[in-house]
Amino acid sequence: MPIEPGIFAEISHIVTESDTAASYGSGLVRVLSTPHLIALMENAAQAALDPYMEPGQSAVGTRVAMQHLAATPVGMEVLVRAELLEVDRRRLRFRVEAWDETEQVGTCEHERFIIDTDRFMQRVEAKQREEAG
Repeated sequence: MPIEPGIFAEISHIVTESDTAASYGSGLVRVLSTPHLIALMENAAQAALDPYMEPGQSAVGTRVAMQHLAATPVGMEVLVRAELLEVDRRRLRFRVEAWDETEQVGTCEHERFIIDTDRFMQRVEAKQREEAG
């Protein structure tokens, strides 16, 4: 199946203590941290792509332009929806929105690139050998 604009996925997540700014060290408050919200946004975009990936393919995030709009406390559910807006060969551009049980908490534009997993990991391993050598 071809990857075309309009595909989307939604994921939900209950905020836990390990997701908080206090846990990440990015603040002292017990609310969903920005780094964890970004991870959820990337996960939703990848979930939209998963059914379309060929064997040996994956996608990696390369850009996130995100706004964290409101705090979400521990125990509250967050729903994240990613929609593919543009396909330019291997470059994929998404709009991602996040809502908790009361309001919109985040929005972002996210870019992913389709990769050949084996070739990608060969480059990573070569980099590790250079560093060790």
